[in-house]
Amino acid sequence: MNKVVQSEIKTEPLHWQTTGSGQNIVLVHGWGMNGAVWQQTVDDLSQHYCVHVVDLPGFGHSHQTSFSNMSELANQVLQQAPKSAIWLGWSLGGLVATHIALNFPERVTKLITVASSPKFSADRPWRGIQPAVLSNFTEQLVEDFQLTIERFMALQAMGSPSARQDVKQLKKAVLSRPTPNPTSLLAGLNLLADIDYRAELEQLTMPMLRLYGRLDGLVPVKVASDVDKLHPDSESFTFTASSHAPFMTEFDGFCEKVRQFTS
Repeated sequence: MNKVVQSEIKTEPLHWQTTGSGQNIVLVHGWGMNGAVWQQTVDDLSQHYCVHVVDLPGFGHSHQTSFSNMSELANQVLQQAPKSAIWLGWSLGGLVATHIALNFPERVTKLITVASSPKFSADRPWRGIQPAVLSNFTEQLVEDFQLTIERFMALQAMGSPSARQDVKQLKKAVLSRPTPNPTSLLAGLNLLADIDYRAELEQLTMPMLRLYGRLDGLVPVKVASDVDKLHPDSESFTFTASSHAPFMTEFDGFCEKVRQFTS
């Protein structure tokens, strides 16, 4: 494990893809994934917006870069991001988008989080991923990170009626670009384990929409009502047939919700 933790942190321009014209919207993927997961979403939203998709440092075509904490990660993303945009983040990407909204509010006109939480790790009575599960992923990552990512993909789709199809889509997206590097994978798991933005949510001034999957095993649906209390000015919506990837499972409904909120 020491080998992974002590790897040199590299920073260079990240891979971005821009499609369409109009209002800027930035899509941020989740842990172990890359920007290819958004392709279907881009095809739809780019008819209405200028859609910017980033491969986070260490992932996809940005696999040669890395980060050690959220501040480094966000700063790398902001270097080439539009000066002002709607930010939409899925899972870990939701934490990234929230961090940017909290620390650089002038860059974020509206904030959308998808299957995300201000605190992913469970801490009774807060619901989330059991710390032991995150620890196991960290240990497995050092042994076989390819297998660990595959297990995580299965966990994300679990419970969805289209689980097999969802995993197939996620796997296709991941495999279409270079394999993520272990340093960023480990740093990303640490963010999921450690970050807690619950107390800061009330500082958000821009409109916020939170989208959830009723069958999500990583972000339990009851998190939605807990966050309603922490940030009553935000909106939330739960997709009834989805687990952790509603933008795949209920694609049409997902795009419609995004368009409604951003128009």
